[in-house]
Parts: sequence; C-alpha cells; structure tokens
Amino acid sequence: MADLHPLLAFALTALVIEITPGPNMTYLAALSLSNGMRTGFAAVAGIALGLMTYGVIASFGLAAVIDNSPLLYGVLRWGGVLYLLWLAWEAWSGQGGSEAADLNERPWPAFRRGLITNLLNPKAAVFYVAILPEFVRPEAGSVTSQTLLLSLIYVAIATLIHAVIVTLAGSMQSMIDVASNRRIIRGGFALALVGIAIWFAVATG
Repeated sequence: MADLHPLLAFALTALVIEITPGPNMTYLAALSLSNGMRTGFAAVAGIALGLMTYGVIASFGLAAVIDNSPLLYGVLRWGGVLYLLWLAWEAWSGQGGSEAADLNERPWPAFRRGLITNLLNPKAAVFYVAILPEFVRPEAGSVTSQTLLLSLIYVAIATLIHAVIVTLAGSMQSMIDVASNRRIIRGGFALALVGIAIWFAVATG
C-alpha cells in the first residue's frame, strides 16, 4: 500500500480489520437476532463511542501508556472478560428480565453495554499504538490532528460494518421471535457471550 494515499491505505487497512470476524461482530449479531435492530443499533452507537474515546486518548499519547503498563492492560483485559461473563449470566438466569424484555423500547442498556465492553478492551488501545501511527506523517502537520482524523475514519468504517451486521441479523429476528423460542434464543445469546469472553481473553493475551 506504499503507493496509495495514506488516508486511502489506512481506510483499506481498517476495512480488512473490521470485516475479520471478532467479538464485536459476534456480539452484535447475537444481540440483534435476540432483541431486534433497534437494540442492535443502540449497541453500535455505544461501540462507536468506545472506539472514538480510545482515538481521543491516543491523540494525547495515553494509549501508549496503557499498552506499556502490564498492570493497567491486565485490569482492562480481565475487567472486560468478567463483564462479558456477567452479561452471559444475566441472560442465562433471566435476572434483570424487565430490562431485557424492554430493550427494544429502551435502547440505553444496549448502548451502555456496547460502550463499556469496548472501553474495557485493551486491544483497542493496541490498535491505536501499533497500527494507526504507521499512517501518521509528521511532515504533514499536527500529529494530534492526524490521529483524530484517522480515528474518525476508523470509527466510521467500523460503524458501517457493524450497522450491516445488525441489519442482516435484525431482519431475521421477526422470523424466530415466538414465545416457544425465546428461552432457546436467550440461552444461545448467553453461550455466545461466554464464547466472546473466552475469545476476548485469548485475543488480548
């Protein structure tokens, strides 16, 4: 990609990263299949805010602090794993059932969960430390401004991919949303969250 414009090269890199199956993709598909598109899009907004928060942090050089601090990295990593396992338990046991049942009417819980899950993902910080700086050119001007611009491009691409996933999964939700299937769907969602937690622990290790 050396002969491409840096912004285009970065956009293509971000696209490849985002279309590679990962925890966000799996979570959004399971959530939208279980609760519908409105809930899925709320989670997409939370994820986008979480990713952009790391972009702002990176523009001030703080992402490197997270990456270089085993203690801070570990706290974020295991905090994320435990949070995902807690969500899995909540879905499996049916605790907080009124919240789960009303997610379509009140998208705030899904937004909050998408945001927290990504804020507790140290791998996001690593992206902004290991990959994004490769496309920053000091001779082109302010490094902070370039970092923020690249972060916006990355978040926009990630959000577009996530929105497509929610649309596809949510469109199937009406076909399976019958009373006899709700328990099965909830159990499948819980198992998906456990799988994501394991995946998260391995990937961030």
